Parts: sequence; C-alpha cells; structure tokens
Amino acid sequence: MIKNLLRGAVTLSLALSSLALPAAATAAPAAPAAAEVLNLADAVEQIPLADESRTGYERTKFKHWNTGLDAADGCNTRSEVLLAEATEAPTIAAGCKLSGGEWLSYYDGQEVNDPAKLDIDHMVPLAEAWDSGASAWTAARREAYANDQDAAASLVAVTARTNRSKADQDPAQWMPPLPDAHCRYVGEWTATKLRWGLAADQAEADALTVYAETCETTVVHYTPAP
Repeated sequence: MIKNLLRGAVTLSLALSSLALPAAATAAPAAPAAAEVLNLADAVEQIPLADESRTGYERTKFKHWNTGLDAADGCNTRSEVLLAEATEAPTIAAGCKLSGGEWLSYYDGQEVNDPAKLDIDHMVPLAEAWDSGASAWTAARREAYANDQDAAASLVAVTARTNRSKADQDPAQWMPPLPDAHCRYVGEWTATKLRWGLAADQAEADALTVYAETCETTVVHYTPAP
C-alpha cells in the first residue's frame, strides 16, 4: 500500500511538472515601445551631446534599398516610399517601375510628376548617423535604419537637387531652401535622432536650440526604434 501511495505521489508530481513546463518555457512578448510626444524645445534637450567621428564610415555599411515592408510586392524601399508619399498615385508596371503620379517636395515646395526626379532622403543622413552613434551598431540595425518606413519622418521623397545640396550636412550647416519648411524639418530631424538614440555635436545642438526658440508650436512625435 505504501508503495502504491508513493507511486501515486510521483505520478502526480510529474503530471504537475509537465503542466507547468509550457508556462515557464513561453516568455511573454515584449511590449511595444510607447510613442513619445514633446514640444520641440524639450525634445532637443533629450538628444545626447557627444563629439562626432567619421572614422571607418562607408556608405555600403548601410544596406539599402532592401525589399521594403512587403517583400512580395516586388517594390524596394525607395519605390514603397514613393508610393506612400504620392499625392497622385503613379502607374505601376512590371518590376515595380513607376511612371506618372505627383509628389510635393516639402524642402522646396516643388510639385514633381516624374519619380525619376525625386530622391528618397534619409532625414538624418547615413554619414551623420554613423558619426552620431551608428558606427557601434550591428549591420542589421544599420540596414533597419537605412530602410526605416515605420516612422514617417525617417525617409522623405524630395527633389534630387535639394537632397544633393543637403548631402550629409546637419541643421547647423544646411536647411531646406523653403523657409516655411524649417520648423517641420527641425522637428523631423529631432524625432529621427531620438527614435534611433543618436547624439548631436555642440554646433548641431546649438542650431537646434535656436530653431526650437523660433518654432514654439512645433511638436515632436517619435517611437524608439526596436
């Protein structure tokens, strides 16, 4: 009888252990990062201050353009951004070749109806991102940064001439030629820096602070990148 009782206790213990295993083995999914909303002056103050270094930078260390948000649609990130930002949808041919359509380049206020005349600008240029902290990232994180469509401010379709005029300069060195675009631009620059945890050097921080004083009603929205 004692043996039977012991055998029953062992069986019950094993049964309870097997029931507990799935719960212990299944980790709860991480909660998504909360969206942050700050006025521009407060947001600028949140950007870490640090010296910049371009040592080791190569543009090829940021893989782009990749297959975009939908790998099955045949469009790369560039084309997907053009489709998302079109004010009048373009025609899509085989291989995601775009024609027609219309876009508004907010840097200079120009309307563009030829996608070939547009560049997709990285709000914070790749070289600037490298200087500001991306040099320490993994290749996968740099690829995610270079193709970031999960934040509207990260990539923007603008005229090729304004994008190439900007090059890798920060707001201490370059601003959009359209004055009415300045507050939006500084807000989106700041949002991108905060989203990706990038720093600013002293000259950049000073310039952002000056613009923040002028752009009192500008609000910065961002969600930290995963």
